[in-house]
Amino acid sequence: MARPPAPGSVVVPDWHESAEGKEYLTCILRKNRRRVFGLLERPVLPPPVAIDTASYKIFVSGKSGVGKTALVAKLAGLEVPVVHHETTGIQTTVVFWPAKLQASDRVVMFRFEFWDCGESALKKFDHMLPPFHPQACKEKTDAFLFLFSFTDRASFEDLPGQLARVAGEAPSVVRMVIGSKFDQYMHTDVPERDLTAFRQAWDLPLLRVKSVPGRRLADGRTLDGRAGLADIAHVLNGLAEQLWHQDQVAAGLLPNPPENTPS
Repeated sequence: MARPPAPGSVVVPDWHESAEGKEYLTCILRKNRRRVFGLLERPVLPPPVAIDTASYKIFVSGKSGVGKTALVAKLAGLEVPVVHHETTGIQTTVVFWPAKLQASDRVVMFRFEFWDCGESALKKFDHMLPPFHPQACKEKTDAFLFLFSFTDRASFEDLPGQLARVAGEAPSVVRMVIGSKFDQYMHTDVPERDLTAFRQAWDLPLLRVKSVPGRRLADGRTLDGRAGLADIAHVLNGLAEQLWHQDQVAAGLLPNPPENTPS
């Protein structure tokens, strides 16, 4: 894995809030509601607009109950489950996100395919799913999202083992860490000093997301798509930035500085 770029150095961070960015976002919104895309679907842009699409497969990892399914739902603009249920089988969700590159001023449509698997499914299919099969990791998975919950200390302490295993099996794969249930920070089991020590040890992007349901439109029932995008734009931009940078390094277009390795 290439050393992570500085935040905002690859993708323009607040471009989605500009007039140009909002125009591109209309292709993933319908009357302020998020569009839902199947595996073979893609956004439709106006005829004069032609942009490249960069597709990536992302595996969501973490203990049961940390909020993996809820995170993917928020990223896709779907309802967040109120009650936790173990994910049955394998769920794949496609999320499109337009972003502007800093270096070229070019807009790229990022296509993220999130894989969310329940623990029972991982045990049943451990011969074919990452991170248990090294070759599957290297060939099919572009990034791992490692989740912990601010209300579950054990999920945070489990991170080093997960990270070390993936680093050994698939060293070129992008790794990002996300802390869920950040809105319950008053009851956190993971203090700020531990997050600082983790960042210093692993030198990985560490983002935070809330678990509360998104804002609603005037009808009181429908999720507000634009407001929801504003809540999770930092995660989608972070993924776009890390993955695009990794591709540029792999293609020899950027130097690959040595990665910090925790002692």
